[in-house]
Amino acid sequence: MRNNEKNQTNVTPTPEDLRFFELQADICQTLANAKRLQILNLLKNGEMSVGAMVAALDITKPNLSQHLAVMRQKGILTARREGTTIYYRLATPHIIEACRVMRQVLLEALAVRGSLGSETPAAATQEAPLAPIEAS
Repeated sequence: MRNNEKNQTNVTPTPEDLRFFELQADICQTLANAKRLQILNLLKNGEMSVGAMVAALDITKPNLSQHLAVMRQKGILTARREGTTIYYRLATPHIIEACRVMRQVLLEALAVRGSLGSETPAAATQEAPLAPIEAS
């Protein structure tokens, strides 16, 4: 038995651990959408109006609103209203840190495989997900 296996044989997750895993999976599922990652990329430098996001993402306002509502409900984004304009921003800068980590995981996996490969959607070869999010 390897050393890490010995350490893990007595680990039983608590009910709190199990609940946390469920919540974490829920957030990850929310972020498992290319448009939502693009929205995060837009908001990494500060808040932005819905109209500006529509123009930047080349997406319909109703579709953008659906994505924003999901991310707001999950606590990823916050919003404020100024007159008739709604502005969104990241609820925490840690979400960008998480995206940077996942980008690094992707880059390492691509280095091992040697390329994006044919299993990657065509859109990813045109603009790599999370590529614009650089380390500060």
